[in-house]
Amino acid sequence: MKIKAHVMLSCLLFTGLTQAADLTGKWKAIDDKTGYSRADVEISKNPNGTYSGKIYNTRPLPNSPLVGYCHKCKGNLKDAPIVGLKIIDDFKQSPDNPSEYVAGHVLDPLSGNVYSGKIKINPKGNRLTLRGYIGISLLGRSQTWVRIE
Repeated sequence: MKIKAHVMLSCLLFTGLTQAADLTGKWKAIDDKTGYSRADVEISKNPNGTYSGKIYNTRPLPNSPLVGYCHKCKGNLKDAPIVGLKIIDDFKQSPDNPSEYVAGHVLDPLSGNVYSGKIKINPKGNRLTLRGYIGISLLGRSQTWVRIE
């Protein structure tokens, strides 16, 4: 009986180690240019299996005013409030690497530009790297986000 319990416990532990960290949750977005956190984003899984994220809190940079609206966004997002704005959308978990999410779109609310994107979560699940790019991944920028406990 003890052997069965040890085998079952080992299987459960091994299964937990092989599963990718969950992308859903609350994340502190760290600006790659300044190193400051400008926003908190909540990522959720959509009914179709894709992932999206909305800003739920913002902060100004030191000695700068708080940016409250997406003045440079286009279409129906022009002048939309930053809080509540969907800035990542359509990310799908990679079939080749469960800690990567690909084929998504990233909105930069400061420039109004939309980029292709990919996300990679570290093994502990407490940091993600969001890469936004035009065309190929080499032509872009990366941000590191930290999970909010």
